[in-house]
Amino acid sequence: MTPSSAGTGAPPVSFARAERAELCDLMLELGPDAPTLCAGWTTRDLTAHLFVRENRPDAAAGIVLAPFAAHTAKVQSDAASGDFGLLVDSVRRGAPRWSPQALGPVDSATNTIEYFVHHEDVRRARDGWEPRVLGDAQAGELWSRFRAGARFLLRRSPVGVVALPTDGPDVAREVRLKGGDRTVTLAGPVAEIVLSGYGRLTRGLELRGSGTDVAAFLNFDR
Repeated sequence: MTPSSAGTGAPPVSFARAERAELCDLMLELGPDAPTLCAGWTTRDLTAHLFVRENRPDAAAGIVLAPFAAHTAKVQSDAASGDFGLLVDSVRRGAPRWSPQALGPVDSATNTIEYFVHHEDVRRARDGWEPRVLGDAQAGELWSRFRAGARFLLRRSPVGVVALPTDGPDVAREVRLKGGDRTVTLAGPVAEIVLSGYGRLTRGLELRGSGTDVAAFLNFDR
């Protein structure tokens, strides 16, 4: 997948925007009741989550802050109850103009991983899925953004985490993502390393370490 606007005179489409568009296309194709890898969520629920995250700052805080979770759940439920096609269209348009996320650099910083992971949440919830092969530019951007946030993302991991990418800018180079006396090594494509960090289903990723440590990494609370 190589986002591009070659030949149109328009600037290249960012990785985040390309993932957003492809996810929206897929959700419309599958309909509102298709399963996802987000526990208990259908495509309707996932679309409502993405809508609230960008369009309802009064409710978005509850996505990460427990004291506000009840309000977020209500707003998200209300959004999910509307017309699915219109909800997907709202997500496709992106953040409103008044939002910082409407700016290209902010959109890329906040949405590249978000939309990549959720795109895979829908793709990999179906039988017969295969991993995508990312282009060098996409793997590089995904990896740099993941590395920047890995320490926070993996803060609850009971074991140290080392990555050994087989593509991207750090190919074949061990990168420590989290320290620890006991360590698990994630060896494989950048896309699969990123998805494992978010507790998602992976394929083609080798997890090296003791059985106990690997299980601890796979099952810690993200």
